[in-house]
Amino acid sequence: MHVVVVGCGRVGSQLAIALEDGGHSVSVIDKNRNAFRWLPEGFGGKAIHGFGFDRQHLEQAGIREAEAFAAVTNGDNSNILSARIARETYEVPNVVARIYDPKRAAIYQRLGIPTVAAVAWTTDQVLRRIFSERSVSEWSDPSGRVMLLERALPDEWAGRKLGELDEGDRYRLVALSRRGEGRLAIPGLVGQEGDILHLLVRRDAIDELETRLHNPTEGSRR
Repeated sequence: MHVVVVGCGRVGSQLAIALEDGGHSVSVIDKNRNAFRWLPEGFGGKAIHGFGFDRQHLEQAGIREAEAFAAVTNGDNSNILSARIARETYEVPNVVARIYDPKRAAIYQRLGIPTVAAVAWTTDQVLRRIFSERSVSEWSDPSGRVMLLERALPDEWAGRKLGELDEGDRYRLVALSRRGEGRLAIPGLVGQEGDILHLLVRRDAIDELETRLHNPTEGSRR
């Protein structure tokens, strides 16, 4: 996929490198031309001197073809403005913004813009939000037999009862995050676009869970 990264500091450059190493095309925008020194020699992506909220610079970065967008500068206002333009004007499906103020982060998450506060910031967390179709391990028991996975709700599950994600001792939904707020899974809970699922699953049932997530009409027990 093509990804636009705004900000070429330590986080932005590491993110761009990780994406390119993963086989993705990348464009990096930064208002400071010297910031591109963080990129390695031979970097194959685009380095654009400009602003992430300037539509001309975004167009140069290939925003119309982008499937993901990450605003990771040191400024909350710039990141949110850039993220909103990417989401609302260009309809980029996967958008994440770096936010230093946790209170503001919660507000923007309720608006549907995934954020990561600086106190908990890692490149891996951005990648987890860009590649929302991946399940990511949050915890495992000492034996490694049981895991807690984080997974974005697939579009096909919006409007369906999430109680269907319960296969006894194989896997089950235990909680979800909705617009920045956590809640425990209860009977009758219906999935909404943007939900983040937290599922307990046996290691030998992960593939079974992924199949179920991709095929909501198959194997329904409730």
